[in-house]
Formats: sequence, C-alpha cells, structure tokens
Amino acid sequence: MILSGKRIVLGVTGSIAAYKAVYLASVLTKFGARLDAVMTPSAARFVGPVSFEGLTGRPAYTSVMQSTPEGEIAHVALGSTAQAVVIAPATAGTIARLAAGMASDILTATVLSSAAPVVIAPAMESEMYLSAVTRENLQTLQSRGATVIEPETGRLASGREGPGRMAEPDRIIDILRGVLGRGGPLAGRKIVVTAGGTRGQIDPVRFIGNPSSGRQGIAIAAEARDRGARVSLILGNHSHPPPAGVQLLHTLSYAAMRDAVLNETAGCDALIMAAAVNDFEAAQVSPGKIKKSGGGLTLSLTENPDFLLDLNDDMVKIGFAAETGELKKNAESKLAEKRLDAIVANDVTEEGAGFASPTNHVRILRRGAKWHDVPLGTKESVAEKIVDVVQDLVGDRAG
Repeated sequence: MILSGKRIVLGVTGSIAAYKAVYLASVLTKFGARLDAVMTPSAARFVGPVSFEGLTGRPAYTSVMQSTPEGEIAHVALGSTAQAVVIAPATAGTIARLAAGMASDILTATVLSSAAPVVIAPAMESEMYLSAVTRENLQTLQSRGATVIEPETGRLASGREGPGRMAEPDRIIDILRGVLGRGGPLAGRKIVVTAGGTRGQIDPVRFIGNPSSGRQGIAIAAEARDRGARVSLILGNHSHPPPAGVQLLHTLSYAAMRDAVLNETAGCDALIMAAAVNDFEAAQVSPGKIKKSGGGLTLSLTENPDFLLDLNDDMVKIGFAAETGELKKNAESKLAEKRLDAIVANDVTEEGAGFASPTNHVRILRRGAKWHDVPLGTKESVAEKIVDVVQDLVGDRAG
C-alpha cells in the first residue's frame, strides 16, 4: 500500500465534520502512514487532541508556539518533512486564510512551511460553499497545485440539505493515494485495465452473465494509478466502487467491451484483462419477454471470438484464467494461444478465491518463466503482486 511509511499531516479545522477526521486518522494509521494531527483552536472545541494522540501514537498540535518532542519548531518541522498535507474538514475561514497566504495558526503556518502536495476537503453550509469568494479561494488554491475534493450533498449542521457535506474518509484516502503516486515508477505509462462482468441478452429482461464483482480488476487499476500510471478502466457489471483518478468507461455487453478495448489500447503500454467477458451469447435475442409455456426452453448459443487476438503485440498483455479444474494446464494453453506476456490464474472453486470474494489466491505465469504462487490475501494485496509483474514487463520492453 502506497500509504505505508508516508509522512502525512492531517489538518483539522473547526467544523462539526471534525469527528470524521478521527476515523480518517485511524484508517491512515492502520495503513501504515506516519500521521501528525495539526488542529486549529476552533477544531479542538469539536474534538480533543487526545483522540488523535491515542490513535496515532504521536502528539497532536494545536498551537503555533508548540515544539516537537525533539525540540524543533513544530510547524517548520512538520511542514518540511511532510509528504502530503490533508485538510479535512476545511472550513471557509481556513480556505480563505490559505488562499491569502496567512500564517495565523499552526495549520496555516505548517502549510506555508511545506512544499508537499495539499489535499483539501471542504465542509460548510451550502451558502458559504457556493459563495463567489469561497469558489474563488478554492480556484486560487487549485491554481497553486492543491487538490480540492468536492463536498457531497446531504444533511448539514443546520439541518438543511445541500452541497457542503465533507467527503467521506474512504474517498479522501482514495484520492490521497493517487496524489502520493504522482511521479511513481509507472509515470508516463498508459495502462488499460478491464474489470467486472459482461452480459449477453436473451430477451429484454434476461441475460447470460456471471457473478463478477469487478473488485480484483478495480484493485489493479487503483494500484497502477498509485504508481503514477495513466489508467483507463473499462468496467462491466460490478458491485465495487471504482477508484478516483482514472478514466472510466462503462461497458455491459461483449461487443461494447471489445470495442472499448480495441479503442483504448491504441498506443498503450499494457493491457490487464481482468474482466469476466461472456464466452457465449444467445444465437437469437427475443425482442419481447419470453413467456413460460410449461414445456421448458431450449437456448441456442453462439461462441464469442477472443478479441485479444485482434490486438497487436506492441503492448504488454496480461490475461486471466478463472478455472474450476486443471488450473495450470488450462492457463498455460491460454498463455500460448492468446499470445500473452503473462497470465493470472485462479481456481474459483477454492474457498476465498471465487467471484465476489474480498480475497483471492492466484498463480502468475510469465512467458518463459516458472509459475509464481501468490498466497491467499486481500484482492488489494494480490493487485500489488500483479502490478509488480506488469511494471517489470513494461520496463523490460522499454529497455
């Protein structure tokens, strides 16, 4: 995970959404980030510094006069060593002070002391958020390189409904990962990832499909983004949210998936074909719903051609083999027949490695190499190993 070991300053301002910052600190720390909480005086009226200290195991800072345990001036030390500054929640007042370059509290002083990327998650009443001056201040900060995470629409502190509700912590973390990944080992590379399942219609209300959640391919897309790649995610039917910071193309049918892959792979560095594309279609799609007759129904199916064979060999191509038996034999055959650089194989009958599971157990075979076993783990941890292979193959080809 890209967050592991990263030095992150979490700025907390005086908003009722400050309680969400406690959860944000907890998750970032769980992912291995070295987190320092920096609070404005008004933030401490909503949530105490001890909450952050207990979660992070590090001091929380509330005054510009504070020093670090090492005796350094806190805002200078924190700003100069931070790899990212996240301000969540960010009130209209703090946004205005940041835009004006003020150093009126420890948070604004820390930002001024830092060259690290800044991520801002506004939280305020709708009228304040939509006011011309707040919009101008946010645009000013964006022009200086800050990433602004637009707030959500929902119930606000006043009890009204509208835009201004701070983005959820999981979304902030997802965007932060992409920010931290800029300039990574895949920077300048275009990676196309497919994920989810496709459907073949039988009639307007029935289809041939599969239970793919898209989670493994989505995790791969996020990991490639975290390494600086420009990612196109071609997404079929799915039940897992896609990552931020990627180009997203929605497809539902075999034909739509095929066309999207053929278009997006022009000039790309690698294709990772994690989608579960339907191999069969109804030979004839009924224009109306097929009614039950009491005598059963026989369907005639046609086989969809493998469009991977229509792609040129200028890019790295990674295929997937979801099998129910003879895993290695079938995967080796696909590796050769599809002219792949590597194949990722899993037995979907294995506990914890099937469709819609949060975990996976895969074996990876590179052309001309031995099988590599990736033990059972989260699909996110498996994605890291898969992208390791892609990164090596792209580097080998470039070299």
